[in-house]
Amino acid sequence: MAGNGVFAEILDGEVFKYYADGEWKKSSSGKSVAIVNPTTRKTQYKVQACSQEEVNKVMDSAKSAQKLWAKTPLWKRAELLHKAAAILKEHKAPIAESLVKEIAKPAKDAVTEVVRSGDLVSYCAEEGVRILGEGKFLVSDSFPGNERTKYCLTSKIPLGVILAIPPFNYPVNLAVSKIAPALIAGNSIVLKPPTQGAVSALHMVHCFHLAGFPKGLINCVTGKGSEIGDFLTMHPGVNCISFTGGDTGIAISKKAGMIPLQMELGGKDACIVLEDADLDLVAGNIIKGGFSYSGQRCTAVKVVLVMESVADALVEKVKAKVAKLSVGAPENDCDITPVVSESSANFIEGLVMDAKEKGATFCQEYKREGNLIWPLLLDNVRPDMRIAWEEPFGPVLPLIRINSIEEGIHHCNASNFGLQGCVFTKDINKAIMIGDAMETGTVQINSAPARGPDHFPFQGIKDSGIGSQGITNSINMMTKIKTTVINLPSPSYTMG
Repeated sequence: MAGNGVFAEILDGEVFKYYADGEWKKSSSGKSVAIVNPTTRKTQYKVQACSQEEVNKVMDSAKSAQKLWAKTPLWKRAELLHKAAAILKEHKAPIAESLVKEIAKPAKDAVTEVVRSGDLVSYCAEEGVRILGEGKFLVSDSFPGNERTKYCLTSKIPLGVILAIPPFNYPVNLAVSKIAPALIAGNSIVLKPPTQGAVSALHMVHCFHLAGFPKGLINCVTGKGSEIGDFLTMHPGVNCISFTGGDTGIAISKKAGMIPLQMELGGKDACIVLEDADLDLVAGNIIKGGFSYSGQRCTAVKVVLVMESVADALVEKVKAKVAKLSVGAPENDCDITPVVSESSANFIEGLVMDAKEKGATFCQEYKREGNLIWPLLLDNVRPDMRIAWEEPFGPVLPLIRINSIEEGIHHCNASNFGLQGCVFTKDINKAIMIGDAMETGTVQINSAPARGPDHFPFQGIKDSGIGSQGITNSINMMTKIKTTVINLPSPSYTMG
């Protein structure tokens, strides 16, 4: 059970503590933030409402701890990460339970997220040892006009304090995808988890605590964004921000100043379907891509652009699969579970009603109970409908019929998002040409968009983000180049 057993010390009465300087603490504010269960719509957990003064103390301890951590041998950093990964997987059950209760993630998917997170931490430890264990040696006479009088040694050194802000939908996996690269590279971490997902993140942080990392190196502050959000992102002690979420990231990027930013800010991932596509394969991927975790994924299929000649056949196949999706509580491992909040459900409903007023074809009856919205495929969607452009983050999928490849590419590229896209065709030449033309960070050929495997590069363009994620890219992004030049008194040539 969450907050019990080895996790008992992270809970004070009914309020979960925050983590700073190697200890679990209560906020001096005396306030807490409620976490509402999306299924019951009642308060499930409470977390500390940290103050700005507490954030200042966290930043100071993170800065001090980082200086010592940077001197820790690389193999030792990796050893501790492997230990944390093992503890994380060992205690997957209570963490998964938290995911079910606070973000309505289906039980089996919640367990998968925790195990995947442990695997990510271990892989990151191994990759970090390889990447950071190598440097470069340059000689001056490779540039015109120079003799070999200078030897240049380059290595990667840590940035300092990394502020990590993951989203509600993967509060454990997308937290460790920031924490592990930061730590192996010699940085310290200040984690600000989402409110929905905070308890899962706190449990995950305790696994790192149990692994024996130095005090102050890893910190987790909880609280209201209105009180500590801007204070954190504009704090002079922060040397890098890694953020995954929505429009808030754009505001952060404008306020953060001259520090490295790694941001993934959502998408409107288009699925282009050509006449020669395997429609059974397409339908299966539309269901997986559009409706898994109720569509609450940045890489969910958000719009289907299908050639008119095969649209009717595809719609019938997708409708048949939608009818088989189970709808209900996450504890029962249902395919479709409640969306994260009432405000999210209201936003999704607004998109649906707009499409209805403008003449979209409803392939299923629209049905909603509280935060639970039944899966819905909207056919004959037109560009004047909001659902054609806005990201619903729910189990509602628009289908637009197109008459040419160019029309599909144009719609994809007209979006202000550019995270991922996918193309279904048996013609690899067309797939490559279309993929090259799509203005997205990643193009999937004959598969739905996906973030993983976690060592693959993952990035968006336009309003979908800044920088690239993926284990290797994150390690490189959370370091900077240090150069040492040895000046020789006279030219030197090996074996010369």
